[in-house]
Amino acid sequence: MVTVPRLVIAAPASGQGKTTVATGLMAALTRRGFRVSPHKVGPDYIDPGYHALASGRPGRNLDPFLVGEQRIAPLFAHAAAGADVAVVEGVMGLHDGAFGRGEFASTAHVARLLDAPVVLVVDARSQGRSVAALVQGFAGFDPRVRVAGVVLNRVGTERHEAILREALEPLGIPVLGVLGRHDAIAKPSRHLGLIPVAERHADAVATVEALGELVADAVDLGAVMRIAGGAAPLAVAAWDAGAAVDAVAGVGRRTACRPRIAVAGGAAFTFGYRETFELLAAAGAELAPFDPLRDEALPDGVSGLVVGGGFPEVYAGELSANATLRGDVAAFAARGGVIAAECAGLLYLARSLDGAPMCGVLAAEARMTSRLTLGYREAVAVEASVLADAGETVRGHEFHRTAVTPGAGDRAAWSWSAGSGRVREGFVADGVHASYLHTHWAGNPGAAVRFAEWCARGGASPETDPAT
Repeated sequence: MVTVPRLVIAAPASGQGKTTVATGLMAALTRRGFRVSPHKVGPDYIDPGYHALASGRPGRNLDPFLVGEQRIAPLFAHAAAGADVAVVEGVMGLHDGAFGRGEFASTAHVARLLDAPVVLVVDARSQGRSVAALVQGFAGFDPRVRVAGVVLNRVGTERHEAILREALEPLGIPVLGVLGRHDAIAKPSRHLGLIPVAERHADAVATVEALGELVADAVDLGAVMRIAGGAAPLAVAAWDAGAAVDAVAGVGRRTACRPRIAVAGGAAFTFGYRETFELLAAAGAELAPFDPLRDEALPDGVSGLVVGGGFPEVYAGELSANATLRGDVAAFAARGGVIAAECAGLLYLARSLDGAPMCGVLAAEARMTSRLTLGYREAVAVEASVLADAGETVRGHEFHRTAVTPGAGDRAAWSWSAGSGRVREGFVADGVHASYLHTHWAGNPGAAVRFAEWCARGGASPETDPAT
């Protein structure tokens, strides 16, 4: 039974101020001594970094498409253990779900799965009495979703605020706070959204502190806590990485030895779900972080390498200049080292990125483009690899403005539907799996088991599928 007070911060659309209010609320409540559990609906990697700064706890994602709706409440319970309150930042508009799937994976969907009240953040610029029609529409659109309060954002003057409050009063939905137009603390962004915390830590700390002060001054924190405390208990057991591994591999079946797995980090590789690393550890692996911008060699004694997502295109020159590490990665792959690379990791393993030499593990060239590739994918493994058996189906998402030529190797990693046909994408070669597809291993714990077992065997393919 989970009794953590909780609420969801949502909005009618993107760009209304969800991140400002959610992050500021996390910071303000933490400053008052509450233990805040931070969460983000959807696959986004960057917002959780700001949430972690604000709360002092890891930011966690809740994405029904990636992990299955049956895991949302257990994953929430796992993350929120020991917290006084949980704040969940939504994605897009409240009812915007995965394309072609209605409300599935929407903020409203997650709010229902958590039985959590919703606070609606409304950008009130250029609105007067019409704000009441907007809020009433969202409050009544789905009776299973309880809009328990409103925060008005970008309110221009006291007179503007009075008009908005007067219009909303008959609805019986309390106005919890009013924020003005605070461009001075706008969070810097680039081609894929906000700049990750790891790239601007000192500035990010200052931004989060400013957001906390803003929300503390503008929002009734006591009313927020009362709304969060009204959430009913959740009758659910917390997700556990060890139990997830046992369910896939069999109780007690962990790798016979503890393979050491290098995990790329630093400013260039900031994208990763914490549960992925918890699953690898539960499968028996020892994780060894390193920074490809600074370290000249892989950590000692590793038999596996995980290179997740991030912004290598921003750091292409520096990554290329670290020729010693690039050579070490290439040699590691050549001698059968086990590698899982996602998106940024794919670019790093290519021969070049925007003309700058990379590791050369893959016979491919990468470059920045003007086109954003974004969306959920239901992918099928084309080849047996270190992450999946041939024919296995996984769910993931793409999020990049780069392109790799060719887009797939002779042995592709995945295929998925695109228009009237299917796309083959990514590369599989010996112990290497590289693809644009981001996956959340809590939705596919067999990937962690399989990868750890390949690493434990020193890159030799298991005789049988370790996930069976």
